[in-house]
Amino acid sequence: MASTLTIAFVALLIITTITRIWLGRRHVGHIQANRTQVPSAFADSISLDAHQKAADYSSAKTRLMIAESTAQAVLLAVLTIGGGLLWIDEAWRGVMPEHDIIRGALVILSAFLVSSVVELPFDYYKSFVVDQKFGFNKMTPAMFFSDLLKHSLVGLVLGAPILFAALWLMQGAGDYWWLYLWVVWSVFNLLMLAIYPTFIAPLFNKFTPLADASLKQRIETLLTKCGFKSQGLFVMDGSARSSHGNAYFTGFGSSKRVVFFDTLLDRLDANEIEAVLAHELGHFKHHHVIKRIALMFIVSFAGLALLGWLKHQEWFYAGLGVTQPSDYMALLLFLIVSPVFLFLLRPLMASYSRKNEFEADEYAANHAEAKYLVDALVKLYRDNASTLTPDPLHSAFYDSHPPASIRISRLAKFTG
Repeated sequence: MASTLTIAFVALLIITTITRIWLGRRHVGHIQANRTQVPSAFADSISLDAHQKAADYSSAKTRLMIAESTAQAVLLAVLTIGGGLLWIDEAWRGVMPEHDIIRGALVILSAFLVSSVVELPFDYYKSFVVDQKFGFNKMTPAMFFSDLLKHSLVGLVLGAPILFAALWLMQGAGDYWWLYLWVVWSVFNLLMLAIYPTFIAPLFNKFTPLADASLKQRIETLLTKCGFKSQGLFVMDGSARSSHGNAYFTGFGSSKRVVFFDTLLDRLDANEIEAVLAHELGHFKHHHVIKRIALMFIVSFAGLALLGWLKHQEWFYAGLGVTQPSDYMALLLFLIVSPVFLFLLRPLMASYSRKNEFEADEYAANHAEAKYLVDALVKLYRDNASTLTPDPLHSAFYDSHPPASIRISRLAKFTG
């Protein structure tokens, strides 16, 4: 069984990596082939210069993604069948041979630290070369590393307790440890949804109440009409880090709040802002957030049940390059290897997400004016340099939102 798992893992890792590279190259080729002409549906609203900027920006991001995914695949092979995790484990065993839970936590944190170090140059290059070249980056290196430090500290503060709880349950809670851990994990995620808007998000951005009285009144009227109760309307200083614009609602239960990027408010007029918000409210009215949470609970339940079985199978460890089974190594292997086995399911997840976007668009068209949502989307595609001509197959794998041409054409049915 061990050799079978090794062969399956290596084969899937190679297939996944080749597929990523192939899809990326297809995407770049398709974009560049359509670079010289604006699609007819956008000819009156997006200039050729803006279209070409979006083509070049999307191509640059995709080339970087190809390089990053290749590096991640090499790292995963080195950590598993290459003996990297075994080396990390042995190093910590030499430091604290008798403290399984603490040692396990340190092994897991060390593995993720190595992964973060490998990914850091790509994140830096994305901000200070790609985004900088196309005029989107507003961060300084000091801000970049400050954000990195804050993200790391917040992740450690929030993640360490759940990690120790997982290892403690795996060690001493019997055969149904995975069920208890699923309950703990589910409660933890619900808690994060509740506290994120008020306590975590403000660590990275400034949130101020919406000051435009007329716009605020208009939005509150729409919220009341749609039956949405929020903690407030806030403007986020997205321009401090990027010139990209967006809007979203966040939180859970009574902590829900509506957030607008300041860059979005600068670009859209009141009608367009209302239409964008109506789209976000469409997600709320169709219970997309609740459905996603429920799906996450189902997937995590199945995953932990599978891990509960795998942790007792010696071939699971041996097949992935680990000669000394342990609870923490079972958890770590499962976390880093499972994405390889799930990659080919990405089109299903992307399709489900795009279905939600179509539903939210239709809701917006029925509670605002579809024309204004179209106008807003066109501005956002242009100002965010989002390509209008993605490769269809690449889009099917990766895009959580429908391609621009399809989305606009469906909204056009509601404009009369």
